[in-house]
Parts: sequence; structure tokens; C-alpha cells
Amino acid sequence: MQKELDFYLSARKKLCALNYASFLIEWDMQTEAPDNSITANSEQSAVLSEMRYRITTDPEFKRCVDALYEQRDKLDAVLCHEIEVVHKDIVNTAKIPVEEYSAFSELTSKAYPVYVRAKKENNFALFRPYLEKIVEYCRKQTKWLATDKISGYDVLLDIYEPNYTQEKYDKFFNVLREKLVPFVHSVTARPAPLPEWAKGRFDKEKQRVFCEYVRDVMCFDKTRGVMKESEHPFTSGFGTDDVRITTHYYEDNLVSAIFSVIHETGHATYEQQVDRSLNGTLCGGGASLGMHESQSRFYENIVGRSSAFWKVHFPKLQQLFARELKDVTTEDFVGYINRAEASFVRTEADELTYPLHIMLRYETEQKLINGELEVRDLPDFWNAKFTEYFGITPPNDTLGVLQDVHWAYGNFGYFPTYALGSAIASQLYDAMSKDFDVEASLSDGTTKQINLWLKEHVHKYGASKYPDEILRLATGEDLDPDHYVNYLIAKYSNKAMG
Repeated sequence: MQKELDFYLSARKKLCALNYASFLIEWDMQTEAPDNSITANSEQSAVLSEMRYRITTDPEFKRCVDALYEQRDKLDAVLCHEIEVVHKDIVNTAKIPVEEYSAFSELTSKAYPVYVRAKKENNFALFRPYLEKIVEYCRKQTKWLATDKISGYDVLLDIYEPNYTQEKYDKFFNVLREKLVPFVHSVTARPAPLPEWAKGRFDKEKQRVFCEYVRDVMCFDKTRGVMKESEHPFTSGFGTDDVRITTHYYEDNLVSAIFSVIHETGHATYEQQVDRSLNGTLCGGGASLGMHESQSRFYENIVGRSSAFWKVHFPKLQQLFARELKDVTTEDFVGYINRAEASFVRTEADELTYPLHIMLRYETEQKLINGELEVRDLPDFWNAKFTEYFGITPPNDTLGVLQDVHWAYGNFGYFPTYALGSAIASQLYDAMSKDFDVEASLSDGTTKQINLWLKEHVHKYGASKYPDEILRLATGEDLDPDHYVNYLIAKYSNKAMG
């Protein structure tokens, strides 16, 4: 067994190096790379992808993993879990033809800049041929990876949230439809008017200063992380010591960058607080997309939209924008950031209507992957469903089907984890509230006590356990969407939005 273990650990070191190189190229492409460097970056990404494929499909590597898998009960708990996951990945990767695997990596690298241009120019036709090829690949992927237990769209869902199938998601969304959607419609039928001060212009550099301040409030370790700008805010990193986030500033929207920074720093806090012993393993980072999203949504909504948070930090914002916010009170601002109304853009959606945006994408992906919908018909389908769910119709594709970057990367099956993450966040909040007064803890000016609780109950495990196991350890129960529904109804029934 020691021989197999030594071989595996040596191969793992190479995989980690390749993953790190891929991470750096991806980060560069979205933040620093000049437009004409895209082709070169795409080609190198394809080479790295093929190298990774060769390692994980090498017969000797497979033999060693198979041997360790058969004797995994003799390994320590972390390595046992890692071997289970790697064994599953090897089985799946080997089913994908290498030329398809490499070509898809190059395709998505080229698709990203085209997507950005299409979004800016409101030109779906520009992006359509790339998306058609991406969807074609994903459909083939569901056939390559199908087993006697999983097939179709379930194959893609399982990539992002282990063991979560359409059957489970359907039940989850049905609870939201039954208990939450009627309440959402009743609230958005009488939205509060947009205050005049919010329609002003807000200097980008002053926004940047406040966003840096927010990262300090959230105890983000800047010696192990950095923040840049990109078209679509995101978080990426490698281990606990290199965690990077981005945001996007809009001078006609004061709160967009603020909440994207709180959201992405929530992701980053998770990464920075994973136990250091997991660095260099394949068990670092978040347990799943859903669990990761639960952390970003926890900080963004439960913390970042609370009165307790802004009682402490609104004076700083008002100091920076003394003229623009001269007559705005903390209560005015908290009411504004908790307004609920039907709107077009998911990332700008309020906390209450957000689940409807995810349900739309979930249904759209189901139909695309299962062959009930073709890419050419996507804008019309999107607009019709959006009108049905929200009562308003997107005026263009930039505010409609082109608003998210995920499909440009081939990330079908990702979106449902956003709603799942929000539900987990509410359940964690209820558990945390049993241990201390969460709102009162914010009076010291930081999220330190919250960070420590999440580190102990969620973050330290990284990906060394399955997400449902971590949730049970943290809350004492399996996922229960009623925590989410009850939280939202209680909050939006209270005009104080405390």
C-alpha cells in the first residue's frame, strides 16, 4: 500500500501545480490580460488541461487510486475522503475522449471574451455559435458520464453539488414556489419608490475606498489576498494563502460594488479559514458550490443588509459621499438596500426575489440539456418565462439571457447551488443564533465573532467532508428549506428590515 500511496502523493503534487498554473491564467484573462493575448492564453490552457487529463488517466495512477480506494478504511479520514472523490473523478474523466476534453477547454477560453463583447453590444447572435457548441458538449457529457443511477441533467448537477439530483432540487424549489412565491408577488406588487439620492452619481474612487474598508471590517487578510476589477465579480484562489476577488464599479449604482465585495469576501473568508493542514491536498477550498454560496450569501444578506451592520458603518460611507448622502439617515439607507421589486438582473436582485431568478435558470438549463429547448430559441424562451415569473419583460438580451457569464464557461448545473446556498445560510444563521447574539456581535465594528463561529463549524473542514455532513455537524439537521422561507417572510414582513 505504501508504494501506491507514494505514487499517488507524487502525482497529486503535479496536479496541484497544474491547477495553480490554470488558476493564474484564468485570473489574468479576466483581470489584466490585453485583448490580443487571449489566443495565447487559450492555447496554454488547452495544454495544461491535456496534461492534467494525461495524469489522471494514466493507467498507473488509476491502478494506485483503485488500490487505495479498496483499502481506504486504513487511511486517515481526510485522505480517505479525497481518494473517494478522486476515484469518482477518474472514472468520469476516463469516459471523456481526450480530444473532446482539450477542445472544450480551448472553446470556453475563446468563448469568454466573445461573451463579454456580446453582452456589451447586446448581440446574442455573436455569442450564439459558441453557446451552441458548449451546449452540444454538455449534452454529450451527460451521455459519457451516465450510470445506472444517474443520467441527463442530473450528471451536471452532481458535478457542483454531490448527490443532489433533479428530484431533490424539484422538491426544494416546490417548497419555495408553494410558500414563498405568493409572498414575493404580494410584496413586489407595492414596491417602495426609488429614493432620489440613489439616482445620483457616485465617484468610482470613493467607492473603491469604501470597498477596501469593508474588507477590513470583514477581517480579510490582505497579505494573503488581493482585489481587482472584472466584468463579472468572482473569487478564485489556491489554498489558504492566495485568495483573490474582483468587483465591478458602477457610478450610477452606489451599492452594487459594495455588496459584490461583501459577497466575494464571504467566499474568500471561507477559503482563508480552511484548516492549513489541507493545503497541498485536494481537500482544500469549499466543500461544494452550494456550501460556498451559503457563505457569500450569509455575509451579503444576513450580515450586510442588517441594521446592526449599517449602524456602525454607514457614517463611514456618508463621510466619503458627504454631498450625495447629506440628508440620508441610516434607516433610509437600510430600507433602500432591502427594497423588494421585480428586476431584470440576477446579481442586482434583492434578497427576496432572488430565488425566482434561480428557478428561471434551473428550468432553462433542464430544457436545454434534456433537448427540449435549442439555443436559437433561448432569448424568446427566457423573455416569456421572465414575464411569467416577474411580470416584466427584459428590454434587451444584455438585461436578459446574456447577463450571466456561467454558460460561457460551460457551467451548466451551477445555478441551482445559489438558491441552495441561500437556504443553507439561513439554517446556519438559526444555529449560530443559539450560541450568541449575531446582531449584537457586529457592534464592535467587525465580523470577527461570526468568522470564528463559521471557521469552527464550517470553514475548517474545507472539502474534507461532504457538504451535507458538514451541515449536519453545524446545525444538527439535514437541509430544511423552511429556515429560508421563514427567514425571508419574517424579514420582509417587518418594515424595519432589522
